[in-house]
Amino acid sequence: MSSGVTSSCSNGSFGSDFSPPPPSLSQMFNMLDSAAELMMVHRDFHAALGTCNRGLESLACMELEENRCEELKAAFCMLGVQAQAELNQWHGVFSWVLQQYEHLEIIPAKIMQTCILLFSKVGEPAVMQEATRVWLHCSSNGNAAGFRTVAELYLLHILLPLGHLEEARELISGDVGRTAFTEDQRQTALDVVEEKTRQNEELFLNPRSPPDSDAAARPASTRGTVMCKLEAMLRFLHRKCLLTGLGSFPLRKVFLAAVLLYMLFLRLDPAHPSSFMWISKLLTLIRQMWRSMFAPYYQALT
Repeated sequence: MSSGVTSSCSNGSFGSDFSPPPPSLSQMFNMLDSAAELMMVHRDFHAALGTCNRGLESLACMELEENRCEELKAAFCMLGVQAQAELNQWHGVFSWVLQQYEHLEIIPAKIMQTCILLFSKVGEPAVMQEATRVWLHCSSNGNAAGFRTVAELYLLHILLPLGHLEEARELISGDVGRTAFTEDQRQTALDVVEEKTRQNEELFLNPRSPPDSDAAARPASTRGTVMCKLEAMLRFLHRKCLLTGLGSFPLRKVFLAAVLLYMLFLRLDPAHPSSFMWISKLLTLIRQMWRSMFAPYYQALT
């Protein structure tokens, strides 16, 4: 009896002749739709990532047209990258992509673009620097549909933020720049690099307070305005106490209202749900004070 070798994609116990057939093309598209629905509609990122992994494993066992197989693989990878980003597992995203493609140079341009934008958004552009440099200098990628976009993202989201201005100039003037950009586009890119250089020089020669200082000063000025209004209100209430006498004026409620105003505007965020109870209590006190102060006048008029 011959002992045949069982296929790695088979999970049966009777050899490859009795292994279940690989999923059809329509089943793969259904799996892709399911992964997209899990992520976009149900927001179940764990399940979406699991579906993408199963889809990629199934693709490895299928004999499809190369173009169709690569399209499905790229789609599963794109969804997988997004799912991992939503799960805050972005640290291992590019390693996961490399596991699917094995060779850096054959990763599709749209996946490279997604990874560059992801690591730029989380403030770690250096993670993609070396990989993108290698990808751009691979001659087989020069004709890829998204080659120019990858070069732009590499320039704007990696080299310039990291301050690698000389490398940026070399990229624009070198083979990558001539392949990716037109003459006008290269000149525009060089202008952007020179502007960044000028800004860095000005910052070095004329160090100023960071831009956020103005933003930090605005809340302080707003708080000062609120304090002035609160002081004016307390002065008014004090005059009212002197005019009407302590016996007829609810001094305890005035003090409590002042404390609530202080807590609400200076210590709490009025938009935060935890402030709703204090706002409601303050409104009740103001209504009671209004009635006690002005109700006698209304009754006299009626």
